[in-house]
Amino acid sequence: MTALVRTLRSTAFRLTLSIFGFGAVGAALVLGLVAVQVINLVNSETRTAISAEAASLIAQYGSGGLRRLGLALAERARAPAGSIYLLTDALGEPLVGNISQLPPNLTPKSGFAETRYPTLDGVSKRRALARVYALPNGFRLLIGHDLGDRARIAAVMVRTLALSLVLFAGLAALGALFVARRVLRRIDAMNVSAGTLMAGDLAERLPVNGSGDELDRLAVGLNQMLARIGELMAGLSEVSDNIAHDLRTPLTRLRNHAEEALRLGDAEAMRAALLRTIEESDGLIKVFDALLMIARAEAGADRASLSRVDVSEVVASVAELYEPLAEEKGFVFHVDCEPGLAIEGRRELIGQTLANLLDNALKYGAQVNPDCAREIAVGARREGSNIVIEVADRGPGVAPEDRERVFDRFVRLESARSRPGSGLGLSLVAAAARLHGGTVRLEDNAPGLKVRLSLPASPS
Repeated sequence: MTALVRTLRSTAFRLTLSIFGFGAVGAALVLGLVAVQVINLVNSETRTAISAEAASLIAQYGSGGLRRLGLALAERARAPAGSIYLLTDALGEPLVGNISQLPPNLTPKSGFAETRYPTLDGVSKRRALARVYALPNGFRLLIGHDLGDRARIAAVMVRTLALSLVLFAGLAALGALFVARRVLRRIDAMNVSAGTLMAGDLAERLPVNGSGDELDRLAVGLNQMLARIGELMAGLSEVSDNIAHDLRTPLTRLRNHAEEALRLGDAEAMRAALLRTIEESDGLIKVFDALLMIARAEAGADRASLSRVDVSEVVASVAELYEPLAEEKGFVFHVDCEPGLAIEGRRELIGQTLANLLDNALKYGAQVNPDCAREIAVGARREGSNIVIEVADRGPGVAPEDRERVFDRFVRLESARSRPGSGLGLSLVAAAARLHGGTVRLEDNAPGLKVRLSLPASPS
């Protein structure tokens, strides 16, 4: 348990760092994508403006000739709007504009392009997005827009990205710290509970805060496991006490019979004493066999060997075996079994379970109510996805408050103390039901007792 808590702490730290790292990368990607989209939008708007301005100037050239175009360019070149203009003749000599010459990489065929351009003072460090248009008689018209605005936007985006990353890192660190402290507090509380459990207090449980998150579900699952372990440990302690208490008497009788056989000189008397000794030994062997069968069933040791079992055939066979004994004791024996009922299980365990129920019905059903005849009914039928096996008698039954307790090992009610038995019959029935994924329930047969065993039906 302590190792599990340490693993959870390490996992919480790694998860926090992962969330922080992935969040930072995600924010950078988002902001970077926004920056690229903004720059693309600026470029697109710039191209649109250049195209519109070129159409206007070319229209003026068409209507007023070179003189009108020159006047329009001179006027626009003086405006501090970040635009660049140049009109050259057929030899490439500048005529009018606000730059000194055409960039060598720009031709009418190159379309829109980014280029360095020489200003009138000869400095060629600035960049522009520009295009050259061919005019009649070899004239060339360059129209462009300085990229300083775009550079400033990019710088703003970079600063925004950096600032956003810093702010995100701070917020993420605070959030991660909050989550980590919250998770680690719960893990530390689990660690304290684990320490108490390791100290031997199996009644301790891991804390659950009711949020329903992963840690809550883990704690609930572990608490259920601890409850089951506690039940098994309590059952083991109870079984040990019951074995020591309930087997003391037969062992004492066994020793007395052996002493009697040694003390008696008569061969017939010695033989009788030895037969009683063998009888007591057989009873003890049956008890230990039953305990072993219950332990194997509860541990699920036989689950891998489950096979298809014809319940109808098992019920018919066991009922046929007990019917003569029931009639000999004056019981009316009823069997009502649907054909073709099948489960995935252990045939011998199902047979032993049914035999235990019929033994109890014969043993306690004889204590019949004054107004009822001795009667035992055995039935098997399908109910939905389950196969239900029932054994009913007309005996005194079991009080509602004792119907769960009688499934514990070595439990015998006061009315059964005077009759032979070990108190393991119904314990085996309950263990068999759990092994097969079913349930067993005691019901009132009005009057008498009805035992209802429900097992999942085998897929057809």
